[in-house]
Amino acid sequence: MTLTEGMPRYLPAGDQALVVEFANEISIEVNRKVQGMVAALQERVIPGVLEVVPTYRSVLVYYRPDRIGWGELLGQIRDVAHISLQGHTVEGRQWDIPTLYGGEAGPDLADVAAHCGLSPAEVVAIHSQAEYRVFMLGFTPGFPYLGGMDSRIATPRLSTPRAEIPAGSVGIAGSQTGIYPVASPGGWRLIGRTPLKLYDPLRDPPVLFKSGDTLRFVPISQEEFHRIQQATCTGVTTDAGEASGGEIRPVLEVIRPGLLTTVQDLGRYGFQSCGMPVAGAMDRFALRAANILVGNDEGAAGLEITLLGPKLKFLVDSVIAITGGDLGPSMDCRPVPQWETVQVKAGSILSFEGPRLGCRAYLAVGGGIQVPVVMGSRSTYLRGNVGGFKGRSLQAGDILLAGLPLGPLPQPGTAVPASLRPPLAGPWEVRVVLGPQDDHFDPPSLQEFLHSQFTIKPESDRMGYRLDGPPIKPRVGDIISDGIPLGAIQVPADGYPIIMMVDRQTTGGYPKIATVISADIGKLAQAKPGDGVCFRQVTVEEAHVLFCQEEQAVTQIRRICTAVPSVRRHYRVTVDGREMAVWVEEVDR
Repeated sequence: MTLTEGMPRYLPAGDQALVVEFANEISIEVNRKVQGMVAALQERVIPGVLEVVPTYRSVLVYYRPDRIGWGELLGQIRDVAHISLQGHTVEGRQWDIPTLYGGEAGPDLADVAAHCGLSPAEVVAIHSQAEYRVFMLGFTPGFPYLGGMDSRIATPRLSTPRAEIPAGSVGIAGSQTGIYPVASPGGWRLIGRTPLKLYDPLRDPPVLFKSGDTLRFVPISQEEFHRIQQATCTGVTTDAGEASGGEIRPVLEVIRPGLLTTVQDLGRYGFQSCGMPVAGAMDRFALRAANILVGNDEGAAGLEITLLGPKLKFLVDSVIAITGGDLGPSMDCRPVPQWETVQVKAGSILSFEGPRLGCRAYLAVGGGIQVPVVMGSRSTYLRGNVGGFKGRSLQAGDILLAGLPLGPLPQPGTAVPASLRPPLAGPWEVRVVLGPQDDHFDPPSLQEFLHSQFTIKPESDRMGYRLDGPPIKPRVGDIISDGIPLGAIQVPADGYPIIMMVDRQTTGGYPKIATVISADIGKLAQAKPGDGVCFRQVTVEEAHVLFCQEEQAVTQIRRICTAVPSVRRHYRVTVDGREMAVWVEEVDR
């Protein structure tokens, strides 16, 4: 589907996201269309639409396929786009950004001046006199992609990136300028620093800018910098609190943390437009099942345990469930059944012998693990040091709190039938929807992608799975950065695919050949480095059927664990041009 003059393209990005692409260029005119589309979507609430992410030249729309079908969604989005193109303009907020130029705050100012044949004072004057537009946010939470820098001060990136750039640093990279909201590695030339706090996860809203805002940099003195910085540090932020909904108590002591054990729930939604990843459990089905087995809400926080598990001491009598991969759990040196409700006595020791099948196990405790709610979630985002237990993986000596169970508990021994448990061994066949940039690949490359086996590389993690195998070379190595949905398969210029997972960045500039369907993300969560992966193409409608089947499996587990009545509802989907009904049992609450 090619771009027609003045008309957007509508591209599937897996089975839970749709791309509305307005152009293939970066310009204020195009970005205004993007902002108009976002504003129109906010005014017209479409049932099933969860979140929108604006970029330079496109809008990524996230939706629930059990609440709105592909055909209905496409029709409504087209209507909204038509309205937004009829002069629907949005004016963003204007900002003055106090900036200390040069010195320790801007160690590369002299080099930029020398490269451009200017004096440092001339660089500061040119940089601070321009008005910049925030085209999009991404890369790290709150990082603004700015347009409008004068080409006279354009300077290449550093040949060797710095290991850490201080938060608030103002830099130049090529023809771009930007501000680092958090301390992070980077290769931009640093010319100054602002004392403003661009990102605070406990603030509402957590980031300072929005896409469509405009800003100017205002030179300030060292004294003004320290005064503003002190005022910013003493500002009031919202206390996230525990938000437990009831009494909490110490329940687990970490004796040994394991390879990577983190607190996770189902993720942090509503902030991808700010550059904040969703995070959450890699294997959502396994966490949901574990929570249901102990009487929790299925979105309660539990522990995600990777490969080599922890050693944990229970401080109180508890009810637990372990699901997902088989990492050899034992309680006081006796095997613990998995996918089953288990009672535990205070003083018991839970340990894991090592991986047998799968890669990640999930431990749910009755009452749910209680850590502060940050931006609506308890999930740990490791790269941002946000959420979970102090924003990090567990360490020896940590004490975890849990709530008291709020409802009736399933009987000990209540188990998920084998027929509802997903497979834990590869090689893994992963189903994908092609696109949104499959047109960047020649037909032979697409066939190579769909008929080859790839191997998961050791450097894979919660952010992305890097694959080894035959290189799948795109015709164009980079694209203008746009939104990255869960499961997007990016292909850099070297041709080796990367599957973007739950801690992925929200935007990126590599073409995406395909997107893994929602029902198969859990498969990948259980795939280990060295495992084989192959891809099979399905349609969006077929993926929606599989999504509904997984939801039906969750409902069946809930019925097994509770006596809550359910009702039978159906959703109409189209497969291969033929409309059919998918029946799903749902709890009638």
